[in-house]
Formats: sequence, structure tokens, C-alpha cells
Amino acid sequence: MAVHQFQAEVTQLLQLIIHSLYSHREIFLRELVSNSSDAIDKLKYLTVSDDAYKSIAFDPAIAISFDAETGTLTISDNGIGMDEVDLVENLGTIARSGTKRFLEAMAEDKRRDSNLIGRFGVGFYASYMVADSVVVTSRKAGQDGAWVWKSDGKGSYELEPGTRDGHGTTLVLSMNDDGREFLSRWRLEELVKKYSNHVAYPIRLSYDEDEYDDKGKKKDSKIHKDEQINSAQALWRRSKSDLKNEDYVEFYKNISDSEEDPLFWMHTKAEGTIEYTTLFYIPAKAPFDLFHADYKPGVKLYVRRVFITDDDKELLPVYLRFVRGVIDSEDLPLNVSREILQQNRVMSSIRNASVKKVLSELKDLSTNDKDKYAAFITEFNRPLKEGLYGDYANREALMELVRFKSSSVDGWTSFADYKSRMGSEQKAIYFIAGDSEDRLRKSPLLEMYRKQGVEVLLCPDEIDELVMPMVGKYGDLELKAVNRAGAEKEFEGKRDEKKDKDLAPVIERIKKALGDEVKDVRLSARLTDSPSCIVVDADDPSLQLQQFMKSMGRAGDFDVKPILEVNGDHALVTRLAASDDEALAADVARVLLDQALLVEGAPLKDPADFVTRMNRLIAG
Repeated sequence: MAVHQFQAEVTQLLQLIIHSLYSHREIFLRELVSNSSDAIDKLKYLTVSDDAYKSIAFDPAIAISFDAETGTLTISDNGIGMDEVDLVENLGTIARSGTKRFLEAMAEDKRRDSNLIGRFGVGFYASYMVADSVVVTSRKAGQDGAWVWKSDGKGSYELEPGTRDGHGTTLVLSMNDDGREFLSRWRLEELVKKYSNHVAYPIRLSYDEDEYDDKGKKKDSKIHKDEQINSAQALWRRSKSDLKNEDYVEFYKNISDSEEDPLFWMHTKAEGTIEYTTLFYIPAKAPFDLFHADYKPGVKLYVRRVFITDDDKELLPVYLRFVRGVIDSEDLPLNVSREILQQNRVMSSIRNASVKKVLSELKDLSTNDKDKYAAFITEFNRPLKEGLYGDYANREALMELVRFKSSSVDGWTSFADYKSRMGSEQKAIYFIAGDSEDRLRKSPLLEMYRKQGVEVLLCPDEIDELVMPMVGKYGDLELKAVNRAGAEKEFEGKRDEKKDKDLAPVIERIKKALGDEVKDVRLSARLTDSPSCIVVDADDPSLQLQQFMKSMGRAGDFDVKPILEVNGDHALVTRLAASDDEALAADVARVLLDQALLVEGAPLKDPADFVTRMNRLIAG
């Protein structure tokens, strides 16, 4: 017998499950049944696709039994099984790097609610919410020997050779005091019907029932019963007319490891040249790994009800990675590989049609249930914007789905909403991008637009800096960034030539004081209250985009100097105009630039120098 230590993240997860998520302990059965179903899925696929497994008898079933006297619960399947290496990797290690980040976030979250469980799915380790110890006996299909894994969940586990009749896995849970409530036929049947009714394989419950004579008197003997307690039907293959909302919700919770109802779903059966069925769900909350590079895809692929994969990121575009559900094709080959999937004409057609279906349903939702759509946008607006950047074929549909905050109205607004509010003389849609909605609302760049009553869309997502210029237009309306030189021309009116001439020497003094720190210094037509602002030329990357690229290690490609615009009516500028003091000119120039940078959220090269200059000007 060998004793192994759990990986550190496993120990952390076990502590979190046992001490923080304990009030949701009934989900342990859902997790273990789901694992058994996955193991059978894998074997089923091999028996039809791999010659080495075609001779293996395949009669799938999941068996549950209990013994109230010994306090044990047993869950067994005849799936693919595990060998020594599999047991170490699956039960002693958490392989996905995103898990550690998730655990850290969970440790800081005080809610500990079912939604947190749903965003992760606690898997096998949920056993320790109800059990003092767990024994796993498993034999991998095609192998002679079995292995036994034992642990009390307190830091280590034992692993040794064992015996098992046939391939598959058996778990024996020694229930703790609270876990004994599940050693009941009625309780187990209730939970299977609640969480696992639509698992596609029979779930059988074995139990002993009291025997009674003809007069209703209980005998000393008992009757052993073995009954199937789930429907064992692939829900997505059933007619929509036969299904209730509760059926869809239960199935979603089963495939997504979520305790929370989905926001909505779409069930499609396509017939004709290509036949397939899809059942897609939109979660109410974003998955915790939505913005992780190693996110887990949410869509399972089946071929004629044979499970193929749940780990292929090509089934839907990356920007729809939040979608959960099933694709079941009648036309794909059973032995389809990941490489073949990416080039397969049938899969490409299914994917394209599925994307259009999801976007169409979202469009209908935005029209028919604005509150629910607002809830969707709150969670998934940014991924849709990724689609604008990368999915040219569906860009027009996505243009109608993305939403923005606005300088003029509360809540979310669309391009179409903005257009409907435009004045007859306005020729473009104006937007401002930055690092936070609050900062954008306070930006001096909006002063002229507010004065003119012109609405500006607020774009605080990092990706906005890439998306909006690439999109370029909404219909016949150009999208214009207000932080671009020249964007103000439509509203600036007739310039005061005398004022421009009088202040030209001041602008030159500021430009001289700043030297090559700026591309240019100009008298602003867009400022009313603020002393200065930063803009960039039409073809230059914005300050935010430069910062974004620097964070990705591409600083050299995007080191562009800003243009400083100054307000000729501001006290700092008029003070400089009335003085020949070059030291004052240096202080005013530097403060005007640093203030404009601060408002844009850019770090100052020398904060102490900024404070010193500000103090001199205040004292001055």
C-alpha cells in the first residue's frame, strides 16, 4: 500500500467544501452520478470507434445501494474505469490552473451560495460533505487488475492493487452523522429524480423492503428490490411539446453543475440535408472562468446519442463560450477526431446554423423581454463585443445585440436607440473609450458634447479600443471617437480668430516647455470648464490602447505621443498669458499635461514633481 499526499489545491478545495458549502450537501449525489455517466459515455464511444474495445460487452447502468446499519452508501458504474495513474490524476490532483484562481476568489466571497457551487461544480470531492471516508475501487476497461483508492479527506490517500468483477468504478461512502439522512430509499430516489432524471443511462436503486403477511402484519423477513428510478432518456431528443419548463431546468442543472436556473434556453431539431438536434442554455450568471485562457467549454457533442466530447472549443465560436448545452448530429462519423471536426463540412454547417440561432434568439429576447435581456447583457456584453471583433459573417447581427452606457440616458442602450435620439443635423455616432464608466462620465472630452446636447456612448471595456475602430460604421453612420483630433469639428462653430492669434504665443511656450513629451499642443474648441485634455491623431492608437498593448509586452509598437489641448479661457492659461516668467510657463505646461493624463487614468512619470508644481502654482 502506498500513501500519497493530496495536491495543495485539493486540500484547499476539500476544506472549502466541508466547511463552507456544507449546507448544500445533497448535491454530492448529483456530482457522483454525473461522474458515472461521463465514465459510461467514454466507454460507449470507444466501443463503437476503437477496435480494441469493440469486443467489450456494453450494458450501461449506474447502481446505487445503501446499508443503514453499517452507514454506507455505494455507487457503482460499468464505465471506462480507472487505473493507478488515472486515480492519482483524477482524485489526487486538480489539473486545471483556473481552479486555484477560483478557489482564491471563493475564499474571499462571503455568500457561499449555490450559485458559487454552480460556477465550479465540486465533483468527486463533494463526497466529503456527507462522508467521513471514501473507498474507490476501479478497473479500467481492457485491463485485468483493479486499484483501490482510500481517503478520509484530511490531506492524504492510500492506493493499492485490488479486485473487481468487470470494468468500471465503485464508490463506498462511510457516511457521517449528517450524511445518514441519505441512507433512505425515499431520499435517494427524490434526489435522483431532482438532479439526474435525464441521465441517459439507467440508474438502479437496490434496497430491502419490509415484508407483510396477508393481514398486514410485518414479517421478520425482507424483500430485496432493484428498481430503475430515472427516465434514462436523452432529453434533447424528445419533442418540445412533451417537455415542461421544469424538465429543461433540471437538465440544465445536471449538465452545468449549477444550482441556479438558466436565464433561458433554445431547443432546435433540424431536418433535411443535415439532421441534428441542439439544446442551448444561456446561464443567468457568467461562468467563473469566462475570461480565463483555459476556460472549459460548455457544449457537449454527441453523434446519434453517442457522447464524443465536452472539451472542444471549436463547437461554437470563442465569444459564445458562455453557452451551455448539447449538439447531437445524425451525420457525423462516430470516430470523428478533434482535427477532423475543425474541417468537417457537416460540423461547419451545424456550427454556423447554431451561431445564427443563438444570435436570433438573443435578438428576440432583446425585443420581447428587455429586463431579461438587460440581465444577459450585464453578464455577457463583453463576449459579444469580442464577436464584433472576430466574427465578420455575423457582425450585423451582433451590432444589434451589443449594448453601451450613455452620457444622456440611464441603463443600457443600443446603436439603434442612439440613432433614434440623434438630431437631424448629426452625422455620426460618438463614443469615448477608457478604463471605467465613472472616469468616462467625468471626462473633460464630453464637455462640448454636453453643451451641444449630443449623446456619447461610453465604452469602458478594454476590447472597445479594438472593436469600435474596426467596426467603423453602424449602417451609414460613422463611429467617431471623441478623443480623436478633429472629432469636434462638427460642433465647434466659427472659431474666434482674434483669440486664436492672441493665445498663439502661449501655446508655443507650453509646447516648448513640454518638448518631445507631446506630439503637439493646440488651443481647444471642445473644453468649457477643464483646463486641458489629451487627444490623439486620427490614425494613432489611443492612450488606453497603448497601455493595453504595453501590458501585453508590445510597448515598442505603440509608443505614440499625445496631443495636448488647452482651454484658453481657463485661469491657468490666462495667468500664463499675462506673465513672461519661464519658470511659471514650465510649471503650468507640466501641470496641464499631468492633469490631462490623470483624468485619462494614465500613470504619471513623477507624481512628486506634479505635487511640487501644483503647490507652487497654488502658492503663487
